[in-house]
Amino acid sequence: MYEHLEYYGVSKKVIEAMNKIDRKLFVPPEYQDSAYVDTPLPIGYGQTISAPHMVGLMCEYLELREGNKVLEVGTGSGYNAAVMSLLVGPTGKIYTVEVVKPLYDRAKKIIQQLGLENVEVFLSDGKFGLEEFAPYDKITVTCYAKEIPPALIEQLSDGGILLIPVGDEYVQILKRIRKHGTKIAEESLGHVRFVPMV
Repeated sequence: MYEHLEYYGVSKKVIEAMNKIDRKLFVPPEYQDSAYVDTPLPIGYGQTISAPHMVGLMCEYLELREGNKVLEVGTGSGYNAAVMSLLVGPTGKIYTVEVVKPLYDRAKKIIQQLGLENVEVFLSDGKFGLEEFAPYDKITVTCYAKEIPPALIEQLSDGGILLIPVGDEYVQILKRIRKHGTKIAEESLGHVRFVPMV
């Protein structure tokens, strides 16, 4: 279904994981007809489910591996967490936080229905990360921030990767941060369009 994502540079491994998770389950009833279209869709409360190509690219940029411990800031629909759960495998773990309670409730229910035992959903303000399970091999943020929250860098493991859109409502750059001891290496991966961190 998502084979066209290879043109964006998404690997077959990531595409295979995306094909195994039915995006339609995470899309509100009024948008079911567009569930497989490569576009973001509203999920309520001012939030969206990202376009499939963006989900695929962010999984690639994170360099997810079997056994990785991942923090996701902004559960949203839960789709991204579900895809990542397959990429980190049964020895990996996805911790995902959502600040909007109805979205948290809905995502948690779907994740449980799918039997994804390596995903835990938390109702929490993501700008503070999730300190109790830190450090994380990978941290991904699915909403833009005006600046990188210090807590997220602090909770990143040595050698870890943080992926976050940074900017404002008009211009956002997807940043990839690599942490090596006390040193931080930052690279820009291009312009993106995300909803704001709330």
